Amino acid sequence: MRRRAVLAAIGAASTGGIAGCGGSASSAGDGSEGGNGSEGGDGDGSDGDDGETDAGTDALPTDWPAGTYADYDATTVAVRSPEGEDRGAVRAAIAETREKRILGLSAAPSLPENAGMLFAYPEPRDSLTFIMPEMDFGIDIVYADADRTITRIHNAPEPGPNEDGSEQRYPGSGQYVLEVPYEWTDRRGVEVGDALAFEL
Repeated sequence: MRRRAVLAAIGAASTGGIAGCGGSASSAGDGSEGGNGSEGGDGDGSDGDDGETDAGTDALPTDWPAGTYADYDATTVAVRSPEGEDRGAVRAAIAETREKRILGLSAAPSLPENAGMLFAYPEPRDSLTFIMPEMDFGIDIVYADADRTITRIHNAPEPGPNEDGSEQRYPGSGQYVLEVPYEWTDRRGVEVGDALAFEL
């Protein structure tokens, strides 16, 4: 049976937290143990884009979100350089509620190439740390601030055969966290200072 992932976050300081992939971590900012998300906050995620998300949209998966995530709202997230150069785009399931952030990608056996999950917090977090317990696949973890500018990027490989991933910690801060397939950001030349473009 495949290992499963749960994104989790644990509150640290007044606006901080540990968030991550793993069944034993907890939700960001709420100071509790046990899942993959952050403190609650209702979002009104909706299908759509910002009208300018033309980077690689022809290659976006039409079958994502699927499975457990089939009823999630989704949005196209485009990445652009400060000069406006398109880096790429993904179709992202939106995790805008505490419950969805706690679940994270735990029910996904894999992630299509131009697919992802966008974690939207109700306000910026000074401290978030995503972890990788029980992940079946590697991901890139992209932190973005309230202005949607990328502040940090991590390549987070899947845990090794004798590891559960709990020791893998990927800190950052921001209001949005985008998870995409492993090394997607490298393949697209995505860098800190680039911006995410999407509609919620």
